[in-house]
Amino acid sequence: MSDLAIYADRLGKQYCIGPRLPYKTLRDVVTDAVARPLRRLVRSGRSPASGRGPRLNREHVWALRDVSFDVKRGEAVGIIGRNGSGKSTLLKILSQITEPTQGYAEIHGRVGSLLEVGSGFHPELSGRENIYLNGIILGMKKAEIARKFDEIVAFAEVEKFIDTPVKHYSSGMYMRLAFAVAAHLEPEILFVDEVLAVGDAAFQKKCLGRMGDVAKEGRTVLFVSHNMTAVESLCNRAIWLDSGEIVDSGLSSQVIANYLQTSFSPLTEQSWDDIATAPGNDKVRLHRVYARPLGGSLSDPITIRTPFVIEFEYWNLQPGAYLNLSLHLYNEQGVLVFNTAPVHEPIWNGRPFPVGFFRSVCHVPGDLLNDGLHRVELLVVQDQGVVIYQHDDVLVLDVRDSLEMRDAWHGRWGGVVRPNLTWTTERIEADEAPVVAGAAVAEQG
Repeated sequence: MSDLAIYADRLGKQYCIGPRLPYKTLRDVVTDAVARPLRRLVRSGRSPASGRGPRLNREHVWALRDVSFDVKRGEAVGIIGRNGSGKSTLLKILSQITEPTQGYAEIHGRVGSLLEVGSGFHPELSGRENIYLNGIILGMKKAEIARKFDEIVAFAEVEKFIDTPVKHYSSGMYMRLAFAVAAHLEPEILFVDEVLAVGDAAFQKKCLGRMGDVAKEGRTVLFVSHNMTAVESLCNRAIWLDSGEIVDSGLSSQVIANYLQTSFSPLTEQSWDDIATAPGNDKVRLHRVYARPLGGSLSDPITIRTPFVIEFEYWNLQPGAYLNLSLHLYNEQGVLVFNTAPVHEPIWNGRPFPVGFFRSVCHVPGDLLNDGLHRVELLVVQDQGVVIYQHDDVLVLDVRDSLEMRDAWHGRWGGVVRPNLTWTTERIEADEAPVVAGAAVAEQG
């Protein structure tokens, strides 16, 4: 038996975009067939061009082009890339939902696909009936499905509603049952598109754990996600798609690092001088945001040891508004490192803001962040809980490594944060050589 689970050779998918010809009814087809000879006689006295109808301006685009790769049995491979890069198209071709325009793919094994919420479910059937339907589609016998049934229902947490038509399920219930079916009915190959975003944090953790179990059981997983942390923890390999083509393929940690380096570039300052066109709304508008080392300038680097400040200058346009800023800092993998707000700000916290120009400064200590790019998301909050303005990626900070912190270690320093914590070591025994049992036996022999 071949060691390959998936083999793709020069896969391509082309779509035609633009206006399409109108659909014809049966009456239109019959009428056209009867009238066609008469139209030919009428056109016989005209020039060929005069009888043509209007031409549609349509364009052909490649959603996927010349994609070749293979996946061995038991491998977990992540597919990463920006929106529109061809990830979902690739899974649809491999799942035989759509035909490729060029190339071909070989799939060796029984496939379970979860490409969208509730894919493969019939809305009029109950949860119980859909479990059996999906199992039969996967080629399983009724006894096999029955053996897994209780485990599927328990994982999905829909025991009370298992005999209710799934069209009445909430999106969360639909998602839980769909994933439980796809992951527990023992497919040899599991395709999972970006569907875990529907569930809550506890459900996402459960799903990732289950996919990890599937991979450890020797089954093949192809996982599409924008969650780089999930891809790196679950998949030993990754494939990076961009504009329908493979940009990079290899160890997931290295491919993800290369992808993230091109996704964001440092942005340590933005300013808008015209209040009429500045980002914001009729309540608040931004003038300037920037980050710099404490006591330094914008051109000075920020390292993991550097204390720095993030400053926000803005116009408050509401008299008597109770405002505060909230800052979210994300690392390269999209993990929220921290969220901070000026709850202990000594002057304006809890006081109404008059109309005017303000500056708020957030102080970030050194020896806190790990190295890498970090994205700043700004939220302007009114009355301690109502977000009146949000600006994603308002700054992108390149936090550089510091050689003095590494000592003799030259590898990747893991973790979301990298604090410089205090250690102490003390001597608690006398200066005597420890007695090792094995050594004592060897001396006696």
